[in-house]
Order: sequence, then structure tokens, then C-alpha cells
Amino acid sequence: MILEISNCNNIDTGNIVIEDKVLNIKYAMNGTGKSTIARAIELHSKGDGSIKELTPFKLLESKEEGREPNISGLDGVSSVALFNDAYINQYAFKPDEILTNSFEIFIKSPDYEKHIDRIEKIITEIKNTFSESKEIDQVIVDLTTLNESFGKSKSGYSEAGILAKGIGKGNKVANIPKGLESYSAYLKSSLNSKWLRWQMDGNTYTGLSDNCPYCTSPTLDKKEVISQVSKEYDAKSIEHLNKIIAVLENLGKYFSQDANDKLVKITCNIKGLSKEEINYLLRIKEQVETLRSKMLDIKGITYFSMKDVGKVADFFISLKINLSFLSEMDSASTRELVDSLNLSLDNVLSQVGILQGEIAQQNQLIKKTIEENKSGINDFLRFAGYKYHVEVEYINESYKMRLRHVDFSEAVTNGSQHLSYGERNAFSLVLFMYECLSKNPDLIILDDPISSFDRNKKFAVIDMLFRGKKSLRGRTVLMMTHDIEPVIDILYNLPHMFDPIPHASFIELKDGVINEIPITRGDISTFGKICDENICGQTEEVVKLVYLRRYYEIVSNKGLAYQLLSNLLHKRAAPFKKENGQETPLTQSEIAEAENEIKLKMPLFDYHELLSKLTDIVYMKNAYEGSKHNYEKLQIFRVLQDSFPESNVINKFINEAFHVENEYIMQINPCKYEIVPSFIIDECNRLVLA
Repeated sequence: MILEISNCNNIDTGNIVIEDKVLNIKYAMNGTGKSTIARAIELHSKGDGSIKELTPFKLLESKEEGREPNISGLDGVSSVALFNDAYINQYAFKPDEILTNSFEIFIKSPDYEKHIDRIEKIITEIKNTFSESKEIDQVIVDLTTLNESFGKSKSGYSEAGILAKGIGKGNKVANIPKGLESYSAYLKSSLNSKWLRWQMDGNTYTGLSDNCPYCTSPTLDKKEVISQVSKEYDAKSIEHLNKIIAVLENLGKYFSQDANDKLVKITCNIKGLSKEEINYLLRIKEQVETLRSKMLDIKGITYFSMKDVGKVADFFISLKINLSFLSEMDSASTRELVDSLNLSLDNVLSQVGILQGEIAQQNQLIKKTIEENKSGINDFLRFAGYKYHVEVEYINESYKMRLRHVDFSEAVTNGSQHLSYGERNAFSLVLFMYECLSKNPDLIILDDPISSFDRNKKFAVIDMLFRGKKSLRGRTVLMMTHDIEPVIDILYNLPHMFDPIPHASFIELKDGVINEIPITRGDISTFGKICDENICGQTEEVVKLVYLRRYYEIVSNKGLAYQLLSNLLHKRAAPFKKENGQETPLTQSEIAEAENEIKLKMPLFDYHELLSKLTDIVYMKNAYEGSKHNYEKLQIFRVLQDSFPESNVINKFINEAFHVENEYIMQINPCKYEIVPSFIIDECNRLVLA
């Protein structure tokens, strides 16, 4: 596919080629727009207009039509996975797992889903029994409410519970105290607790006047009765009482007749609960909890609830409800409900052999999947030299991948605090790979993923990502990087290890325009060979001098030829050599010997003629302006730089580029690929062409 990008951050326009089903490496200097390209693809794939976030500053106010951020050529790409810093911060290293949705990524495979579907079909009648009867769910809710009303206590009955607060001191709704009979209509109504609050709020104002605070009628002879209400009643207790009465009424048909009679008597008690009544209520509680827990267990049957049982048949038999041992709950309505549940369990038991086999296969599949994933990640961590390993643990009916250190027995609960940036980056890359294998996006983008690693870890990551049994091999991947090493390793050193062989290219940005130049194996060479090629091919003698001097450095030949070239580039009329820290003038014979050696590479070499050019500012400026490549301009500028004000940043870059090309044995030719950033040349241009 050919992507056309326009008006995104620092990019005005440009094309990017992405080959399908292969790793596409885009090598570029920092500031070229690698992250902008990656982000533009991601935002475009969302289809929500969020790509406008990339509007260049220069267009924010103009709002010219047709100048909106845009990227095209992504036809057929409906899903994009992007690895960048945002991915690390948003998805990786959570408190209880090292990656959000570990279960979805590491366990939930198509085979896993197949076995789950088969298991669900066998137990579907149990699910249908619940889904077809809202009554069962309501019974569970009411049983739970009644059970919780007892409060929390070792004895099972707490004075702080709703039950004790509602009826523990007697039911004063059913037994209205003497003298308050006139309030019966209010106290026995469904709004009694609200009325009590209303009455008590008004009672606080009776001291202000002898009249009613609501109707101003005389109340002098009624004040004692009015205040008695607040002494006898508490609105919150009445609210608790109402709740107990309501739940017992809801459950009434599920209790035996004898139980109902006793519960009515208990809830209508006058003076409070006796020890015998509390013991009976505890008996009710025990049977309520037994019925409730069995119903919940039946409703909650899943693969996870069965995965660790020995014999599945025994598991289902244990779930059956036997009302002969729940005498207080033995009623026609309860029997009808229980019979439907037991029947659904019997129907599953008729297929228990098949179910046992499916569960065994699923257990084996999960075990195998965990071991494979765990082994792959832990091998990578070991080979890359990290002292961590991962475990996939079963937690709350799910599987979570957790991080452990070799020197610590517990799981690391906050990896973002304990891991270095490089360690977090490495972990996240591997986790990202597994997430891509799980979700299978159409396009995978890696935004500068390995620049923070040393050489060994870089190749360990590349090997894991693109060569492993479980890897991104054969998928469409776009890897943006400012690191040349993976290009050298993959295309030059180890191309036989990658199938299919990745595609690589160099991206440059000049005046807002992206240009892409392919990089092949033949484009990668030793810098010594690159020096030879450019010496033979260049027309500008000054640049040839630079390459030749660098060539002698590469081959560790700092003899007379190297010494003479150094003198020339430092514009010395009288060349000298350095021996044992001493400067000694070169003799005529030494100069002649050096010139003869240099002429093997530069036949027209003449020290004094070239010196006159190097010291001629007009000539050098013309040479600078006529140079086609940034690297050449940089070398000419270095000769010229003593004519301009110093810039520490520019000088540091120039001197390092001049003396030490980089640490890699293999290179790409700076006369073909603009490896010198444009901002450096812009600064040089400002000084030279001013």
C-alpha cells in the first residue's frame, strides 16, 4: 500500500510505501516525523476526525479549506495496533497484572472458545431455568436480604443488625402503646417511618408556642401525648421493621405453614425477642442460607466452577437441593421452584461423561497455552539478561499474567516503579506482540521501539518479535526507528534468519516534504569502502580530503599521509607531525612521501593548491552552496567555521560527525542518505549564506 500523508504536524506532504505481510523498517533521523506518521495512521483508523489533532501550528489560524490533516491509502486497513509510550503507560504494568486483559490475550484462543461453547451447550438448560423464571432471581434477592438482616456476629444474631433493631425490642406498630391509639392510622400505614420523621421535626418547635407548629391550633393539653410519640418511636427502627415485614411477606409462600405462623408471632411480639425466638430465627437463617447458596451455586455454574473438581457427576449431585432437610422452607411453592432446578441438574447429569471430557480437554489446553506463552516470554527475559520472569495465575475466575523477580517470592505489584525504562520497554514490546497475536490487527506499528536497548537486547527483541514460533512474522508491520543497527542486522548480517526478508527504507524530511529511499543489502557497506566510493565519485576536492582522512582513521593508518591531510584541513602553511607529544616540522622528503601515498587515492592532489582553496572564503562558500548532500556541507562548514561565531551545539555535532562517524562497522552512504538532520544544515546555512 502507498500512504499519502499531508498537513500533519511538521509534514506538508509525502508518500510512504508499506508492503503487505512483511516487516517494513523506516529508518530516519529524529525530527523527521516518524511519530507523526505513526499517529496519523492510528487516528485515521478511528474514523472519528481525531486526526485534526495533528494540524500544524502554521495552519491553526488560517483554516484554509483543503489543508486539513489527512492520510490516504489505508483501504482495507480497519484495525491498527500502535506501540509507543502511550501504550506502555496505558495498558502495561497494572497493580494486579502486568498487562490489561491478560486473560483475553494469553488464554482466550479460538480453541478455548470452542470448548467453552461445547460446555455451555451442555449446561444451557440450567441457564435457561434461571433466564425463563424471574421468580428465582427475586427469591435469591429476598433470601439474601433476610440473611443480611441478622447482621454480622459470631453467634449469627447481632444487636446492631436490621432484624434486632426492627423487632428486637417489640413491634410497636402491631402493638401501639396506650395513649397513642389516635395515631393508629399513621403508625400502621406504609408511610409510617416518613410520618414519624415529619411528626418529630414538628415536635422540636413545640417549645416556641402553645399552638401546633403546623396548623397553629391550641395544643397545650396535648403536648404530653405529642412528645410521647418521639419517646416511644424511632423512625429508623420503624424503617427496619418495615423492611423485615416486607421481606417476610415476599418469602411467605416459600416457608412452611408452621414457620409462617411462628414468624408472624415473632414479628408481632410486644416486649422483644426471647432466647427461644432468637434460636428459632437462627434456625430459619441457617436454612435460608443453605437454600440461597445452593441456588447461587447452580446459577453460577461455569467452566471455572467445574475446572478443578475431580468427578463432575459428584459435583452436580452435590448441587441438588433436598428439602427434606429444610423443613422450615418446605412449601408447595418452594418444592415447585426446587424441582425445576433439580430437573435441570438431572438433564446435565445425563451428559456428564461428555461434559467431563470437555472440561479435561479445556484444562489441558489452558495448561499448554500458559506454558507456551510463559516459556516464550521467560526465555526472552533470560536471554536478554533480565532478572524477571512471569507467571500466569488463576484469580477470581480469570487468568492474569503477573511479574516476579528472581530475588523475591511475591508478585511485583507495581512494575512501573521497579523496572527501568528499558526494562519496561522490553516487557511492553513482548506483551504488545502477544496482544497483536490475539487481536490480529490489519496493521501493526512500532514507533521507535528498540533505541533504548544495548546491542544484545536489541537483537533479543528483534528475534522475539519477528523470528519466534509465536511472533509477528508474516504480518504487516511498520517499524519506525532512528537506529540503523536493526537495518544492518536484518538486511546485511542475518538476512537468512528472516522469512520473509523485511523491507527497509530511509525517510528524509526536507522543507516539509517526506522522501523515501529504499535500503537494500547492497547499500550497506563498511565506511572504509564508502570513503573509497565517495573519493572516486566526488568532484569537490575539499570533501574528498575529508573522506580520505576519515579512511586513514578507519584503517588505523595515522602515518605521514594522515598527518599531511590533517595539516591541510587545519589550513597550516607549514605542516608538522606529532611524535611523543612534540610537534616536528615535516621534511620535504616526508611531504613527498605523504603526497605520493595520497595520490594513489587522489591523483591530482597538490598541498599548496588545495591550501589556497581552503583559505579562500569565497571559494569555500561557493563549494558549500554547490554541495548536494548535507554530509558534504557539514564537512565544508567545519573548514569554514572559524569564520563564524561559535555555536557549542553545532560545533559539538560537527566535530563528532567529522572525527567519529558512528560505532557501527557497517554504514549507509551519507552521500545517498541524508543522515545529517536538516536543522543542523539550516543553522549552517544561516551562517554561511547570510
